[in-house]
Amino acid sequence: MGNTIQSINPATEETIAEYAETSESELEHCLQTAEEAFEAWRKLKFAERAERLINLAARLQQRKAELARLASLEMGKPVSQAEAEVEKCASVCEFYAHNGGRILERKNVTTDAKESWVQNDPLGPILAIMPWNLPYWQVFRAAVPAIASGNVVVLKHANNVCGVASETAKLFSEAGFPEGVFSVVFLSRERAEHLVASPAIRGVTLTGSERAGRAVAAKAGEHIKPTVLELGGSDPFIVLADADLSKVVPKAVQARTQNTGQSCIAAKRFLVDQAVIGDFQEQFVKQMMQIKVGNPLNKNTDAGPLARSDLRDQLHRQVLETIQAGGRLACGGRNLPGKGWFYEPTVLTDVAPGMPAFDDETFGPVAAVVPFRDISEAIQLANRSSFGLGASLWTTQPDNAIELSSEISAGAVFLNEIVKSDPRIPFGGIKNSGYGRELGEDGMLAFVNRKTVWVG
Repeated sequence: MGNTIQSINPATEETIAEYAETSESELEHCLQTAEEAFEAWRKLKFAERAERLINLAARLQQRKAELARLASLEMGKPVSQAEAEVEKCASVCEFYAHNGGRILERKNVTTDAKESWVQNDPLGPILAIMPWNLPYWQVFRAAVPAIASGNVVVLKHANNVCGVASETAKLFSEAGFPEGVFSVVFLSRERAEHLVASPAIRGVTLTGSERAGRAVAAKAGEHIKPTVLELGGSDPFIVLADADLSKVVPKAVQARTQNTGQSCIAAKRFLVDQAVIGDFQEQFVKQMMQIKVGNPLNKNTDAGPLARSDLRDQLHRQVLETIQAGGRLACGGRNLPGKGWFYEPTVLTDVAPGMPAFDDETFGPVAAVVPFRDISEAIQLANRSSFGLGASLWTTQPDNAIELSSEISAGAVFLNEIVKSDPRIPFGGIKNSGYGRELGEDGMLAFVNRKTVWVG
């Protein structure tokens, strides 16, 4: 009998379901079906692919409540936020349905040829290795542009959200996508990394940890396959002295606690001008303590449990080690009693480089507040990280701050807004946050052959 994978409710610690790991024969059949589906799918006119994307958006909207509930049960996401995530997945389907034809159309180039142009040909089956923290959005933002451009996708999802993976495959089927255009396999980490080497797989997109990124990139490089990696982040949230704290602090709380703080682009290091840091900390701590932690199925809940017990243990160790290194605990800092992997919203102050809350990614509702003397030190602190995913900067004079965006080492800089991903603009990072881009035009062209055609 093959191995099974358990889905456990992080709010109750109860087993929800068990899923059989994909056998070798099933995996071989899946890959063969994907290759066969690609040969037909790539030849469809874009309008036919777009029609199915519109159907998919409609199915997401129709099934929003039940899909959101499943995410809440499997990984603890507050259900109101899970519903918003499902709606966002519908928006990415609609964006590429309406804009994909324009993005993919051939670009004529004037040369000394009779005619010459660049066309975008799909590559084939793309392996998507996706995480649990945004269980629908991570999949859709990677898979939809790849499929819209004529590829097919094989999904290896995180093992604690197998139910979400199964329902996602059902959504594609209900929307009229042929068998093999989107398929799901349940594999261990080691088998997923081995799958990268399969001749059937023509490219890999991964969202996950640095460890996973290094392993997949090494295996893909060995077999000369393109990859897109979206890895961790320790995003700085920079508050200048002229910022309006009445507007900034609620955004700071949202940026740190949405999805219970389990997001690569969540603000994690709050860099605050020492002229206003006292007022900022007072308001920030007060509002963090007002966050409602509890049953993720309750629509009034702001933060649910962490997704796994080991993640909560790791987060607590980071908090304790930061305090031992000289950081100060302003609020929180403990596991909540009772069933479920809940952690108190936490604020650490007097944080400095060399402390875990500054150097490492904290994946949960823990905020590190760091003082700076001037904008030069703020930029230096923002860039003093192995990560480079996103950053936000807050000021009442954004025109003067725009030039600072080029000084920040990150894949995205948001002025007077929290970092977010949007179907219309490219998303991705630099340094240990990965490489390549999802979404926007870049996301649709990530897995195509930019083929030059020259007519003499």
